[in-house]
Amino acid sequence: MANSVHIRCGFILTPRVGYSMAWVLTLKERQGNLKINMPYRTTIFVDDHVYHLVNRGVARSPIFKDVKDYQRALELMGFYKYAKPGLRFSHYNRLPLRGRSDFLESLKKDNKPLVEILAFCLMPNHTHFLLRQRQDKGVPTFMKNLGDSYARYFNTKYDRIGGLFQAMFRAVMIESDEQLLHVSRYIHLNPASSCLIKPVDLPKFPWSSLGEYLGNRPAFLTNSNPILGLLAGKEAYRQFVFDQADYQKELEKIKHLVLEK
Repeated sequence: MANSVHIRCGFILTPRVGYSMAWVLTLKERQGNLKINMPYRTTIFVDDHVYHLVNRGVARSPIFKDVKDYQRALELMGFYKYAKPGLRFSHYNRLPLRGRSDFLESLKKDNKPLVEILAFCLMPNHTHFLLRQRQDKGVPTFMKNLGDSYARYFNTKYDRIGGLFQAMFRAVMIESDEQLLHVSRYIHLNPASSCLIKPVDLPKFPWSSLGEYLGNRPAFLTNSNPILGLLAGKEAYRQFVFDQADYQKELEKIKHLVLEK
């Protein structure tokens, strides 16, 4: 690789070598050089490993403003978890309801997923995911495709320009079954712990996977079996989620995994 890559308008992109490859964008000016450190990722995504991911709106601004926004995000999640859908989402979205359902069923049969969605929660200004990577680069590819498509929808709908999300989503690897259980509960309790809804209303919250876990609605997006299998089924998981005292004790154990800073 060359020592620097020159691009137009006075910008030079130069590599900084270390544990992760960082890139420095240099603007040459008469008075000197202005260097801007571009963001880079240290998390390594490994197939068949599970990750907790958080993506926030720029300056923690809202990324969902009405029901249709949440619905669009759910549709995009179901579409982009597959590597090669073979159809643009804009074309898929114009299909009748039955046609979209049939298309997704065909994807399940014929297309290996990029990721397996184990749990999720969509909040007004951020999202939580528990994802198992199923293909090389599956997690970052899914997050990029989902984020890019949703941002185009949001910017068009609300007549805005610019990035919708922070420069880079945050990610941490889940290292044990115990962590998996407690992080899933943390994600599912997020609407109540953020005072968005009352705890009693969590099973009815439509923008998280808890309803799928407890059987309140069909399991359309998530595979709850790996987590429910660590307990004695749905009712045991319900009790586990609503065990507030235990949750407060265990939160200290997973504070490095919840990505809330």
